[in-house]
Amino acid sequence: MDLKDHIRAIPDFPKPGILFYDIATLLRHADAWQVAMGRMAKAVRAYQPDLLAGLESRGFLMAAPLALKLGCGFIMLRKRGKLPGGTVGHDYALEYGTDRIEIQADAVEPGQRVVIVDDLLATGGTMAAGIALLREVGAVVPAAAALIELTFLNGRSRLDVPFESLVAYDD
Repeated sequence: MDLKDHIRAIPDFPKPGILFYDIATLLRHADAWQVAMGRMAKAVRAYQPDLLAGLESRGFLMAAPLALKLGCGFIMLRKRGKLPGGTVGHDYALEYGTDRIEIQADAVEPGQRVVIVDDLLATGGTMAAGIALLREVGAVVPAAAALIELTFLNGRSRLDVPFESLVAYDD
């Protein structure tokens, strides 16, 4: 099955000049969703994760069912102020300004293997920040994964771990 057949491209969203790859069309197609999760499981299983960390918010849609399929735990990496209890945060640079990603302080035990998962890798800034944050709380990050990679943005070069994706767009 070609998963690209189930991903809709929407021009000029969320602003002019951006081509948005909408995974909602894949998620609502049961067979495509099953195939995607099966392929992701095969790719991620090799890294022997204890936990999968989903990046807010579409990364949750990938990481949670994948964790269930792999028999490991799921944790969330969220934007500032979205998690209850004590949190640890990591500030990172964007093209225009900064952002912050947070994790619950007790989400990871030191030495646990955590693979970080998102729906899409673009420039790699958020994924790299997530890797840094996980390491700050004591995780071992053996790999990162996403359903889609925009290879022309070279986000993979910002990651210092192996990266897995199922679908690549070259322009």
